[in-house]
Amino acid sequence: MSLDVSPALLEQAERGEVDEAEFVDCVRTSLPYAWEMISSLVAQLKVDGGAFADNQTPPPDEQARGQLLRALASDAIRGALQRHFGVRLAFQNCHRVAVFPLDSSVDESLTRFTSVRSQVLNQSPEFRDC
Repeated sequence: MSLDVSPALLEQAERGEVDEAEFVDCVRTSLPYAWEMISSLVAQLKVDGGAFADNQTPPPDEQARGQLLRALASDAIRGALQRHFGVRLAFQNCHRVAVFPLDSSVDESLTRFTSVRSQVLNQSPEFRDC
């Protein structure tokens, strides 16, 4: 799964710095499932409050799963999304995305979510193929 980079964005990159807002828009249009997932979690966090908001529903298909993996495995994409939405992103298995506020009061929850223990506890036989 690759980003659909416009000729103008590619030209920017070839000249030097890329406008991050244009890069984020490229991510939005290239990875719509991942974008919608993260956007909805950010909205949920704003409405519900709390230490974090997360998704525990597997993606509907391999293309959607690939979008999540692409968005969260790329440091550049993940970093741009975190800056755009003003959150910290966390990821477990092949689909459990979580958004955490930038507030340091939730650092313990983030540490717990991203711990080896939590990763092991979040395993399930039906996720072996993801």
